[in-house]
Amino acid sequence: METFDSQLSVSETLEAFNAVLRGMARDRARGSVWFKESSARNLRSRDFLAPQAALTALLGDGKVPSGIAERVLSLKCPGVPPIRSCQKSPVGLTVQLERPAVFEQILKAIPGYTQPPQTAHGHSILLNCVPLHGHKDLKSLSLSHLRAILVTDHLAGLLQAQGVDVHLVPALANEEILGFLRQLQVEWPSLQENSPKPEDVLALKEALRHCPHATFAETDQPGVVCKLHLKGFLAKQEGYDLNLDVFLVAEEKIHHVAELQQTVLQCTVGAPGRSVSVVHVVNSEEAFQQEKVDLLWRLVCPQALTAPQKHLGCGPVKVPNCASPTSVLQYFQLRHSQMYEASVLKYGDLSQDGTWTEMVRVLTSAAIRFEMLSTAHQNQILLNLETSISTKGTKSGAFVMYNCARLATLFEAYQRAVEQGVYPAFPLPSELNFDTLREEDEWLLLFNSILPFREVLSSVVQLPVSSRGLRTTASTEARNIKLLYFVWQICKFLIQLSMDFSSYYNRVHILGEPRPHLFSQMFARLQLMRAVREVFHSALATLHLPPLSQI
Repeated sequence: METFDSQLSVSETLEAFNAVLRGMARDRARGSVWFKESSARNLRSRDFLAPQAALTALLGDGKVPSGIAERVLSLKCPGVPPIRSCQKSPVGLTVQLERPAVFEQILKAIPGYTQPPQTAHGHSILLNCVPLHGHKDLKSLSLSHLRAILVTDHLAGLLQAQGVDVHLVPALANEEILGFLRQLQVEWPSLQENSPKPEDVLALKEALRHCPHATFAETDQPGVVCKLHLKGFLAKQEGYDLNLDVFLVAEEKIHHVAELQQTVLQCTVGAPGRSVSVVHVVNSEEAFQQEKVDLLWRLVCPQALTAPQKHLGCGPVKVPNCASPTSVLQYFQLRHSQMYEASVLKYGDLSQDGTWTEMVRVLTSAAIRFEMLSTAHQNQILLNLETSISTKGTKSGAFVMYNCARLATLFEAYQRAVEQGVYPAFPLPSELNFDTLREEDEWLLLFNSILPFREVLSSVVQLPVSSRGLRTTASTEARNIKLLYFVWQICKFLIQLSMDFSSYYNRVHILGEPRPHLFSQMFARLQLMRAVREVFHSALATLHLPPLSQI
């Protein structure tokens, strides 16, 4: 089949397949009928399927019109891969791709499939991590707070990968918190980099004095500037909790708003008309209070505040059967000691090796991030601190890092063999023979991980051109201030990739015997592993985790 020389795309392929059915079903076609297969068992016989039940609902009698297979086979659309067959089967209408041609098209253009899509230039997003506001020390941060911080950091990594200009708020003055966050690979701005000016705070207080919803009667609570009655103002807003009413505005909340406003203004300096959005990341216990801060900002800066605001609420983190609350420092120290003990059991005493000390810290950070980010952000997390962690647990961040390191070791071994004259130098991609990639596990890695990777990144946080802010998902109302994003997708993706790669790597000897007739297959497999390695690196970068060269 003739195909366009363009980047292959799962979504564009599904749209093209659905368009064929819609054209034959005319006005009866609604929604999507086709889907991409992903299980190893089903991929042995098909790559895409239009299920029989969906065809029956679409076509009434379920009979596939004659000529539809020919139309699918003759598709010439950008993004659609070469098609080997399209046929009717008991399970529905199935499509198989021309595997060698797909391998060739993807593996000759690896960066186009493994680098994040730069689709959001000219857009700024302010990420406001609410648990970090106020005069808190490390002891005051709970595990739920840590989850919100890591969600914010991951969201920043995902947005920056798409070309978004990201600003983190608040700037921190506490060196203990900053140092702890660095242990977790979180680089947070310090107070010296970005802090509100005293005149900005005074201007907000003056605005409150002219606000019809504010009263300045004395209260018995220290630090309270005024009392806001939000019911009247709330009637003109949409998406907020209807139970919002009285808000005792403390000095701290005014500083909170002043820093937000200053950061929004900084986003537009030198770039008039630049699109700016604000996302408040908050744990569930503080979500109600943050909606009040949101409304306070709207009240005191009605002309200046033009940025859309969204709220991303994170569920609680709980430790069952624990007599007293576990601090974030205790949690980190426990996971670090478990990872160190696991490494000592495998490699011996590491205390004198600075490289291994850093490796254990990165593995600990990975383990904690995957524990906090592998669950949908709005759901509760139950931490089992009695269960240890190791590189063998297939659901852990350490397992992902271990498999990424195995790839580094593979390419180091190949390079040493080249230098010793065992293997020839790697040929140009145009000289590779991809007909030698016949293993089902090889197709699984390409079809489930490399081909859809860029679309996975784009789907986690979507930035529609038609909107100035982040788009809410279908599970929220269009005017709702709540924001959902699929925080768990990258962790789940990396875990599945690690499992598929580990299964393949344990079974197949990529660096085989140095015989000329085996080199063609070895080079094709190494090129596939290069693509897998680049996917690992790009995905880990959104989690701010550096790939390890050894474990």
